[in-house]
Amino acid sequence: QVQLVESGGGLVQVGGSLSLSCAASGGTFIRHAMGWFRQAPGKEREFIAGISQFGRTTDYTGSVKGRFTISRDNAKNTVYLQMKNLKPEDTAVYYCAASTGPLRTLVSGADYWGQGTQVTVSS
Repeated sequence: QVQLVESGGGLVQVGGSLSLSCAASGGTFIRHAMGWFRQAPGKEREFIAGISQFGRTTDYTGSVKGRFTISRDNAKNTVYLQMKNLKPEDTAVYYCAASTGPLRTLVSGADYWGQGTQVTVSS
């Protein structure tokens, strides 16, 4: 059983930057594709970024390409999401996710989820 704990959420102004971290425990980190999803009020949870087991492949949803960067440190069992040029529509609860399959399967859903961290972008 993999446990995921996010940190780094908060309040930021439009155009600002924020970094999220997700620490994993209870499993073999390197075996999991990792990703970030978000859920805004009244909307479904959506995939926004993913990274393969060794970090060679990344994937992003169109709305965050060029603004968000996902990375992982397998020595620290941690995945990161760096966000810049934040917009009000980025306001959501951000969830860390892990999949035992390849990255392409993570886009459709995950095997493990974190509890979520709130990101609020104010104008």
